[in-house]
Amino acid sequence: MRINLASVFVDDQDKALRFYTEILGFVKKEDVPVTEKFRWITVVSKEEPDGVELVLEPDENPAVGPFKASIYAQGIPFTSFAVDDVYAEHERLRGLGVVFTKDPASHGQVTIAVFDDTCGNLIQIMHMNEAA
Repeated sequence: MRINLASVFVDDQDKALRFYTEILGFVKKEDVPVTEKFRWITVVSKEEPDGVELVLEPDENPAVGPFKASIYAQGIPFTSFAVDDVYAEHERLRGLGVVFTKDPASHGQVTIAVFDDTCGNLIQIMHMNEAA
């Protein structure tokens, strides 16, 4: 068994697709109309084009709004992405205008940072620290 899809709830699919591809650097894999209003949109890592697909899921379900607002207000990231170097990625993304709610910090075995994805979510980036 393996993970093939993961979702992030977004408030605007077009805005999310631009952010996740043009800013974060993912690649669009699927973009299929589902209804007149919504599409099945997935993005993948450039490094793993046949890997896990991230679904840019519309947040229209009535249960999603309160959930997203609550975890956002608590500063809890919705998901986490692995990067080679959190510090370098933080600087790259800041240079593109991404707003961070938590600057890079080492926490034992990992270094993390958290940013706002402009679509209603906090997203964590992380890398594993080398063993001492």
